Amino acid sequence: MKVGDTHYRSIWQDTATGEIRIIDQRWLPHEFRVVTLETLDEFATAIRDMWVRGAPLIGATAAYGVALQMARDPSDKALNEAYDVLHATRPTAINLRWALDELRATLTALPADQRKAAAIAKAAQIADDDVETNRLIGVHGLEIIKKIATTKKPGEAVNILTHCNAGWLATVDWGTATSPMYHAMEAGIPIHVWVDETRPRNQGAQLTAWEMVGNSIPHHLIVDNAGGHLMQHGQVDMVIVGTDRTTAQGDVCNKIGTYLKALAAADNNVPFYVALPSSTVDWTVHDGVKEIPIEERDGREVTHIYGRLEDGSTGFAQISPDGTPGGNPAFDVTPARMVTGLITERGVAEASAEGLLALFPERRSAA
Repeated sequence: MKVGDTHYRSIWQDTATGEIRIIDQRWLPHEFRVVTLETLDEFATAIRDMWVRGAPLIGATAAYGVALQMARDPSDKALNEAYDVLHATRPTAINLRWALDELRATLTALPADQRKAAAIAKAAQIADDDVETNRLIGVHGLEIIKKIATTKKPGEAVNILTHCNAGWLATVDWGTATSPMYHAMEAGIPIHVWVDETRPRNQGAQLTAWEMVGNSIPHHLIVDNAGGHLMQHGQVDMVIVGTDRTTAQGDVCNKIGTYLKALAAADNNVPFYVALPSSTVDWTVHDGVKEIPIEERDGREVTHIYGRLEDGSTGFAQISPDGTPGGNPAFDVTPARMVTGLITERGVAEASAEGLLALFPERRSAA
């Protein structure tokens, strides 16, 4: 996607210097900052403290973190250290472990003197594959929007509600939930997006809305509690969200509040879709509520909010009384029975074991 007239990925390697650069998302939408990550600790901090966020981007960042560690020290000890340090940063998003496993499997089969080049090549491949995967998610999701546009909303905008940010900022490019939206705009299909603010980190307000403005997509920012009301009054034609981990049975773990949107959608017969790359499926987990670890983040994210202050500066404002602690589970799980379909790079799957395996038959032995 573009920022102004310049195309950016959310993470990339500078072709001239070899440096790994990211968009530091903590400061959006008020400041656009690009930073260089150099050390293993910096990569770990970027993931843990949400300079980067979104399951696919976390995975790509971890891959480049391992690659730079191999450039300094290609030993088994350094590889294992990089794996352990990065794996410990965030427990819920499965792409983190998936990317680290990909790097370790590639590198352990090679002698030390070949690991530097192989690690960079593998990290770049993971990033490039993510871009193509998300493009294909958009192609398949576009067909759903087209069907609604032609059968239910001829000549009108299709109203899409999304939660959190599953946009190009959460991936390497295109996004997951936003990719069908971008494809719809390119195809000339009118859409309008309801953007959940997504407390407590406000990724909808700060990131998704910023993406919508940058790509000229009609949208409104709404408080998290408004979605059910809009659905009751026929103002939502479909919901599309992303996911940080999907079980082999089709349960979906996503940013806290997603489950409540699914409940409202089910009560109002609004189709509820989840867009995801197959790398986000954890084929070893079958019951999302019982088996997926839910990250508990710092309570300050609940008691304080970042934004532009009245004097024009940016900073954090406390919104709660002194002495009130914040409870901050970062994710919740939506059961498969509440998901209309899973939009993947291979097509749209029913949210069930058989639905996923029909698109990914090579996984039958692992299921």
